[in-house]
Amino acid sequence: MSVRPEEIDRGSSAAATPLHGSPENQVPLLNIANILTIARIVLVPLFVLALFAEGGHDTRWRVIAAAVFGLAAITDRFDGQLARKYGLVTDFGKLLDPIADKALIGAALIGLSVLGDLPWWITLVICGREIGITLLRLVVVRRGVIPAGRGGKLKTLVQSFAIALLVLPLSGAFATAGMWLMYLAVALTVITGLDYVGQAARVWLAGGRARS
Repeated sequence: MSVRPEEIDRGSSAAATPLHGSPENQVPLLNIANILTIARIVLVPLFVLALFAEGGHDTRWRVIAAAVFGLAAITDRFDGQLARKYGLVTDFGKLLDPIADKALIGAALIGLSVLGDLPWWITLVICGREIGITLLRLVVVRRGVIPAGRGGKLKTLVQSFAIALLVLPLSGAFATAGMWLMYLAVALTVITGLDYVGQAARVWLAGGRARS
């Protein structure tokens, strides 16, 4: 049974993709989509340096930190689009993409909490979920890869907007909007986390039946 190009969706969570015997294995790992994903990881330490420069509350450096964060977040959109458009979907990309997202978001949340700009309970809830899901991905990877779904992408998008507003040296209504967006991000984080656990359980059970 052949797979039509339009059926390949890097962001689809409808089914897990087998690790072996797939046309995706013919795609070179060093392609533009994966390079952008790797670039996002490289930008994480640069963002952290800018965030903590001059004590962490210098207006100029906070703007620079927000710009670096925004640039890194934008790569998340383009790597997925390029992978789908040019058939560059790989299992490596499916695994690395969410890890890159978690590294960027986690660094930003921890940094903001260290600086006292974000309650630690929010950081612990979001980072705890992300670490747990990452470990779960590694557990089920031998039976199938579960790519990031639309819910996960929405969660990341809301988190990114909320973080950008909190990183920027804003006050008043803008700062309040950033916190409300962060509360929404927490809710999406928990909901999508539970959904992923359900998907992982189905993949694990399906893989077990296939091998029995």
